[in-house]
Amino acid sequence: MGFRFQRRIRLGPGMTLNLSKSSASLSFGTRGARYTVGRHGRRVTTGIPGTGLSYTTYTPRRGAEGGGTARRGRAAGDDIPPSRRLTLGFFKRLVTPKDEEALVDGCREFALGRETQALRHLGGAAHLADGAYLAGLLHFKRGQLDEARRCLETAVARQGSLGHHFDKYGVVAWFQFPITEELAARVEPRIRGVLLALAEVHQQQGHLEEALARLEELHGREPDDVVVRVSLAEVLMDLRPDDPGTCKRIVRLGEGVENQTQAHAALMLHRARALRQLDMPTAARELLSKALRKKKDRGAELLQALRYERALAYEDLGQARRARSDLERLYAENPDYEDVAARLGLEPPGG
Repeated sequence: MGFRFQRRIRLGPGMTLNLSKSSASLSFGTRGARYTVGRHGRRVTTGIPGTGLSYTTYTPRRGAEGGGTARRGRAAGDDIPPSRRLTLGFFKRLVTPKDEEALVDGCREFALGRETQALRHLGGAAHLADGAYLAGLLHFKRGQLDEARRCLETAVARQGSLGHHFDKYGVVAWFQFPITEELAARVEPRIRGVLLALAEVHQQQGHLEEALARLEELHGREPDDVVVRVSLAEVLMDLRPDDPGTCKRIVRLGEGVENQTQAHAALMLHRARALRQLDMPTAARELLSKALRKKKDRGAELLQALRYERALAYEDLGQARRARSDLERLYAENPDYEDVAARLGLEPPGG
């Protein structure tokens, strides 16, 4: 197993020194436009904050390619905005396949925030894996679930070429995608990202069996991926919450998980829910308390879900004062969370 070390030291607003085992580099710029200088060359990354689409240009130092002196100053075209970088010139269009031309135009429109025009162009690249991937996630973002499902299924069918055309044209396309109510994950143009997205589309459409089938396929490919295990645990619990066999499987999915990241904490939450269903409130309470010890880099929704579930575990154990303490803290943060107000006697149950 490889080990990667990297440390970032902030030198001032917009400027960072990056240190690793083998090299050092300097990055400066703002969100959406970063310029990095290292011993191997210069890298310029530009994009639109919040879109997940960026364009990276790399210019190697001459010495890194076998001799010569590194050029000084900025590389030609470093200051060109992403909208122009993704514009094919007249002569290049003459030799570029129409479907690839449509993909590049779609990426450009998306980078400019024009989603409708982006989807219109991407329709001409719908049979390309990357075109189907980008169109599918755009449709999902706009709530067009049937269209999203069709596009993502095309991307699955052409998974062997996922990322090929993005790499060809220097496009980095990723999305922060909702995996559960408490967790979002980075989705990239790879089969893992496409299957995660497709399972979420099925889930939002109420097609839980189809979502489960996609996640089972992905879990077979990536059995140790924590995000995949969280997604699978959630769908299993939604599909068969009262089935002991399902609950036992969710417990196994979370076996050995430590509270390392938000995804790990989310899996601990689902495992605790399954333990409560199996009438093991003490084990559930201990697991939830462990998950609540870390709050840094944990979203508010996840922390609230963990606290609520622990309150239920305390109630199962007959520890009313501790349950009320968690419910009061939760009410102070979010008075409308689940049935917290009713459990505190502030409103009638169901009201």
